[in-house]
Amino acid sequence: MIIKVALIQQAFQGSKQKTIEKTLKLLQKAKDKDVKLIVLQELHQDRYFCINEDTNNFEKADSFQKDIEFWSSIAKKYEIVLVTSLFEKRAPGLYHNTAVVFEKDGNIAGKYRKMHIPDDPGFYEKFYFTPGDLGFEPIDTSVGKLGVLVCWDQWYPEAARIMALKGAEIFIYPTAIGWFDEDSDEEKQRQLDSWITIQRSHAIANGLPLISVNRVGFEKDDSKCLNGIRFWGNSFVCDAGGEVLCRLDEKSEICQIVSIDTTHTKKRRDIWPFLRDRRIDSYQTLLKRYDD
Repeated sequence: MIIKVALIQQAFQGSKQKTIEKTLKLLQKAKDKDVKLIVLQELHQDRYFCINEDTNNFEKADSFQKDIEFWSSIAKKYEIVLVTSLFEKRAPGLYHNTAVVFEKDGNIAGKYRKMHIPDDPGFYEKFYFTPGDLGFEPIDTSVGKLGVLVCWDQWYPEAARIMALKGAEIFIYPTAIGWFDEDSDEEKQRQLDSWITIQRSHAIANGLPLISVNRVGFEKDDSKCLNGIRFWGNSFVCDAGGEVLCRLDEKSEICQIVSIDTTHTKKRRDIWPFLRDRRIDSYQTLLKRYDD
């Protein structure tokens, strides 16, 4: 099956309202070209608030149910499968970084709560997010079973493998990752190369196409936050063999449209039967933190 998908890569516009308005303008371009699946970046409605630790930011999750209703109406209006990334409030003091997937009729096809939570300078997500408790479950939609993971999950082959073993047909990674301007050009390139390589590796090892959508633009909260983060964009799509089908730059705000051939998965797995040759009788160490 050939699926026409759109990646919306954009910058924070200074407010939630203006950012959503920009998203909708880009989304309209996708719909005009008969796209069936649209993927938005991590926490796409607002600024990346995890740059510092501030309890006032928890108020951003108060609108979670209204956000659900809004994006449901958008999916229904444009008759698209829509992958969103929202700040979920389950109870006071209990919050998740949650990808919500809407079917083309506006119904919720499924959710994925981010499982791996980072804690680095400028990425203080452990302060905000409880690790996900929904596991690694593909989300069944009219365009196939989507293996939706989020950002920091990108670095874990276990997450991708489990999604693949449970029948995922496409990997999808909404992302917010960037560098600090004071880093050397060499260090920036190393980080970017690693980020692209690890995701292409997931596609190759599991024989599945992959969509990764990252933010762009410079974001800084206040004087408590280092010197701000410059999100490096470079959203891309690769096929089941890891071949890059499209890759954006580090600055453009764009709706990129690309077609994915999901039949390529069978051809790739027939040639490279990695799933066949797995030694599941010898992987006990994977269930340990470290084998001392």
